[in-house]
Amino acid sequence: MKRVRTLPAYCVALTLTGAVAAAQAQACAAESEARVPVVVELYTSEGCNSCPPADRWLSTLKDKPGVLAAAFHVDYWDRLGWKDRFASPLYSERQAQLQAAAGARFSYTPQVLVNGADWRRWPELPAGASSAPLHLMLQRDGDRVDIKVVPTNDAGRRWSLWWAALEDGHDSDVKAGENSGVRLHHDHVVRHYGSIAPWSGPLVQRIAVPARGDGGRPLRVIVVVTDAASGATVQAVQLRCEA
Repeated sequence: MKRVRTLPAYCVALTLTGAVAAAQAQACAAESEARVPVVVELYTSEGCNSCPPADRWLSTLKDKPGVLAAAFHVDYWDRLGWKDRFASPLYSERQAQLQAAAGARFSYTPQVLVNGADWRRWPELPAGASSAPLHLMLQRDGDRVDIKVVPTNDAGRRWSLWWAALEDGHDSDVKAGENSGVRLHHDHVVRHYGSIAPWSGPLVQRIAVPARGDGGRPLRVIVVVTDAASGATVQAVQLRCEA
């Protein structure tokens, strides 16, 4: 007669806990709240010596209730002696495209946009809107994120959407350019970015976004829905999957 070997109860519990953790690492979800967050975009560069104060301020917004922040590193400073490793021509292009709608006369750094509008009163921030015309839901499954937008009123209105995957906790020792010899700290760094063309009505869309970034850092994802005509933020939500 064979002897059946049983696992101790605590081993079984650990095994189940590990299975649950693995499942949570593969899938997590987030939904927008009734109050619309304040969405802050910073256009910055490691080659700009007036940018570090704005970078430090943006770091203070990490986990601030009711605020979502994103740091877009532009590449037009790279030609002056220091190549910003986070910079992309795509982010410079985004800044230029938003210039007129944001109310800015030209592109500059550091530039702060709040809810799509040029905002020179930082570190002061406005209050978020009390209600939104739509509901926003995100679901991650591995390296994919499903986006669902459900309008609650203004059925004929047209919307636009942009998303960004963000990393925190980066440090750079700058060795050339205007910030030569300075160590810079960065949070909310945009590493992946995309947008969806204007539409009306509900939307279901799947985007490809890796779950991990540089050095295994978890990638947070923010999705922002705007009014297609004005560019004003109408709803936004963050998806954080750190298991």
